[in-house]
Amino acid sequence: MEATYDTRILDDRAAWGAVLSMALCVSVLIASEFMPVSLLTPIAVDLGTTEGRTGQAISISGAFAVLTSLFVAGLTRRIDRKLVLTGFTVLLIVSGLAVTFAPNFALLMVGRALLGVAIGGFWSMSTSIVMRLVSEDRVPKGLAMLNAGNAIAATIAAPLGSFLGAHVGWRGAFFLVVPLGLLALVWQWISLPPLPPRGRKASGNVLALLGRRAVALGMASVLFLFMGQFALFTYLRPFLEGVTGLGISALSAMLLVMGLAGVAGTWCIGRLLRTRLFSVLVVIPLVMSILAVALIALGSMPIPVSLLLLAWGFFGTAAPVGWGTWLSRTLPDDAEAGGGLQVATIQLAITGGAAIGGMLFDTIGWWGAFAFGATLLCGSSLLGLAAWRTTLRFLP
Repeated sequence: MEATYDTRILDDRAAWGAVLSMALCVSVLIASEFMPVSLLTPIAVDLGTTEGRTGQAISISGAFAVLTSLFVAGLTRRIDRKLVLTGFTVLLIVSGLAVTFAPNFALLMVGRALLGVAIGGFWSMSTSIVMRLVSEDRVPKGLAMLNAGNAIAATIAAPLGSFLGAHVGWRGAFFLVVPLGLLALVWQWISLPPLPPRGRKASGNVLALLGRRAVALGMASVLFLFMGQFALFTYLRPFLEGVTGLGISALSAMLLVMGLAGVAGTWCIGRLLRTRLFSVLVVIPLVMSILAVALIALGSMPIPVSLLLLAWGFFGTAAPVGWGTWLSRTLPDDAEAGGGLQVATIQLAITGGAAIGGMLFDTIGWWGAFAFGATLLCGSSLLGLAAWRTTLRFLP
């Protein structure tokens, strides 16, 4: 395999500084994406619309993230990757300003669409840029840093939005994105070296990568993994309140502990990826499937449920690190297009899992959504095993 590490660009300390600057931006992006969850009511009242309509501010960012991730590699193939990455950070800042000062619902949606472009573009480029900043054996650690930022942001976004909304209003909560985005932009500009496009030709059409059997199986496993995960996770709050009987304080503490377990999981499992990549990819969804079945069986018992969700957070948050590492090894010369395809797959999986899980939740009951998630997670494990066998020849 050809080396992807630009050895003459950065020393080790500077390389990790660049990765940390990206992790900060990831945290701000994800926090921005999920902050409206706890602010729907004040936004709707202020802009004179309904909460249901305001909820589309989340779905539109996901839709634009999918579109951007599919086309960004081809549209930016001739541009320095440093400029591309910092450009998406600028879009994050513009989005924060647009939402903060939106006089109406239409401009709010424009700001959220810009955020979706920033999310899809930044995530699509992240794996390939980490591959160029650090040596191959340290790519899992770099990806773990990015995913730790993701886990922290996903954990604190909703409670932080609620807290800030109560004290400085929903506009003040969204304005917090701006100085944090500016900090990330300056840090990236200082720490990232010039990253000119590679001389070799890469795929402009990301969907063409599905013609490779290893990629198709891997993406199918990713699709099932995230569909199964979010078919359950999306409806965790009504399950914990209605079945387990947790109050608001206990619920908030449980979600926080899950997030912290996820941060720990990214670091612990990240260390195993150097030598046990496919074992991790096969075992994680299988363990999560078992946990989902156990939640169905023990749902009314608070202590077992708490332990099961602690394990769910530990394994579930670490899964993207594993698949990012798989991408870096399977498509070392086409990581940008592969990253775009992976981000699009994940976004579609989250949307589909939440939608189908919600339908089952309403028609069958909470256990229907959980059983659906368990089935998909088991399927992800089997597809991961098939991808392992197909991809084995690409591994060093």
